[in-house]
Amino acid sequence: MPKKANIIINVNENLEKALRQLKKKIEREGVVRDMKRIVYHEPPTQKRRKRLMRAIKQNLVRMAAQKIV
Repeated sequence: MPKKANIIINVNENLEKALRQLKKKIEREGVVRDMKRIVYHEPPTQKRRKRLMRAIKQNLVRMAAQKIV
């Protein structure tokens, strides 16, 4: 069962600013990613490959951050 996103945005005067905040929060929550995962069938091999590529990328970022510090 997919998780429900509860996103709250206060709209005062600037509607464009509120829309940007909404888009950022939706992106951080992963709402679009979850919806795409539900709508499109992804074979298990592709899931594993994506997970592996994500792990490699995160590892590279961590290694780069350690070199800077």
